Amino acid sequence: MRRLSARRSATTWLGRTALTREVFWFVVIGVASTVAQATLYWVLRQWSQPILANFTSLLVVTVLNTEANRRLTFRESRVRVLQAHLTAGGLFVLAYLVTSGAVLLFRHYRPTASPAAETLVLAPSFALVTVVRFTVLRMVVFRRRRQ
Repeated sequence: MRRLSARRSATTWLGRTALTREVFWFVVIGVASTVAQATLYWVLRQWSQPILANFTSLLVVTVLNTEANRRLTFRESRVRVLQAHLTAGGLFVLAYLVTSGAVLLFRHYRPTASPAAETLVLAPSFALVTVVRFTVLRMVVFRRRRQ
């Protein structure tokens, strides 16, 4: 009985440790992704329309975010690269709709707003998208762990 209890305790501790590590890397990658996306959007916005700048920044950061999460956050998963990126591609569509909607709504009410103001409005949308991306990838793609 004592061995079973010790084994459960060790398994619970390992599970908590893995989740803590995942959350740590998720936060690091999420903050870096949000900053990168906001910066890239702001730079691209100097030469292009909001929708194109959003599309490009979101596309670049989605690929990098997915690969970083695959290698660091969910490194114990056996998921294939293609599967992870295809799922992220589906999430990209949702993210693009959310962030584009945010910037278009803002531009509707503030048509003369600067790219910096647009970026400040988009940053929370980028962060929300990162949280959704993590949650979906963790539940759907990276749920298979080594036994």
